[in-house]
Amino acid sequence: MITNDYTRDEIETGRKLFTGDWQFFAAASSPGSLPKMRGTEIAFAGRSNVGKSSLINALTARKALARTSRTPGRTQELIFFNGGGDLNIVDMPGYGYAAAAKSKIAAWTNLIEEYLHGRANLARVYVLIDARHGLKDTDDATFKVLGGAAVSYQIVLTKTDTIKPSELETRIKEVEAGLAKWPSAFPTVVATSGHAGTGIADLRAAVARLLNERKR
Repeated sequence: MITNDYTRDEIETGRKLFTGDWQFFAAASSPGSLPKMRGTEIAFAGRSNVGKSSLINALTARKALARTSRTPGRTQELIFFNGGGDLNIVDMPGYGYAAAAKSKIAAWTNLIEEYLHGRANLARVYVLIDARHGLKDTDDATFKVLGGAAVSYQIVLTKTDTIKPSELETRIKEVEAGLAKWPSAFPTVVATSGHAGTGIADLRAAVARLLNERKR
């Protein structure tokens, strides 16, 4: 499995960062219902059915913190979680699910844009991409919104246990090459599998490194 170059200290710091008692504490369906800013936030975005809930559950070592569903597009709000410390996780609505009503999609889009532009404590958005499929045209709109809001974001590949190691190598290179045209995108990706647990330590370490850099 491909791993990123994280130190032992970063791996351990990342592990400790997510050992708290993670709980739901807020949900926002409109800009006016966003909770007051506190601590630091990291948000997770991705196409519907990309495995976002499974990854959040694996990251926090909680089996049912984020709801998983076989129905794409179930998450229709910004969902906030806290583990007892300064770090908060935000589960963003899935995108790219055409069966939703246009009015509902417009409301989600407005909520997300307001959140991204007005959240000073948002450290980074992790955009989840299915390793089986790589980048798609539907991802471009999200990258444009993130870039327009001047929000740093990084790609996290999910479901890497479903493809061969050689395919994963190729997919990572393809995705990183595709990110070259997006200035706000972090240049490297983190490869994970919420089901198998691979890459979770790397993702935790990536968050730990990010938070340490913000303190400087």
